[in-house]
Amino acid sequence: MGTIRGVIFDKDGTLYDFEATWGRWTAELIAGLAQGDGELALRLADAVGFDLGGHRFDPESPVIAGTPDAAADLLGPHLPHLPRPALIARMNASAAGILPVEAAPLAPLLDGLRGRGLRLGVATNDAESAARAHLAVSGVAAAFDFIAGYDSGFGAKPAPGMLEAFVRATGLAAASVAMVGDSRHDLEAGRAAGMVTLAVLTGPATAEDLAPLADAILPDIGHLPGWLDARTATA
Repeated sequence: MGTIRGVIFDKDGTLYDFEATWGRWTAELIAGLAQGDGELALRLADAVGFDLGGHRFDPESPVIAGTPDAAADLLGPHLPHLPRPALIARMNASAAGILPVEAAPLAPLLDGLRGRGLRLGVATNDAESAARAHLAVSGVAAAFDFIAGYDSGFGAKPAPGMLEAFVRATGLAAASVAMVGDSRHDLEAGRAAGMVTLAVLTGPATAEDLAPLADAILPDIGHLPGWLDARTATA
């Protein structure tokens, strides 16, 4: 096994706990879009696979690993009065102001990884502006050498464009980079880029869903240093 020299993370469900971060936000977004129309709220929730009562996504929801554009395509037919660009802008602006819930304490984890000499990146299907806002709220934006969203010009996962851009930006070999994510889209992108793929269970997907695409499965990113130590010990 080769030495890991870089790690690129998904954001939602990986750096941040998915349900804790996005459940209430989605319920509030739907309520705002429905403007008191209970039947419309239910249709909007159904369109994106969201349980309004439980503030939880169905594990098969198409928006879990999707982009804001994809979510707008699902919501838009129920909101004919709201132009698609305006809907996307509204979602992105609202998402940028969210208070994300860290899946593990990020500052000490990232400081420790950088102390090992690792180059770090983020590749998210969220907007880059929202990603930077969330990382800034956590006080960790400066820990990353590379931050890209679906709108950064490299495409969206499961295509490997963002991951390939990270390799170009850092000069690392793809095989020396671990892609850490909570969805099949993340791991498919990592495989396509030629990276080591690590799954975490802080998103809606189960271990059984992710196992076929993962070189290892961790409970959360807090277990990453232990995985790196074990890999080094057996190299």
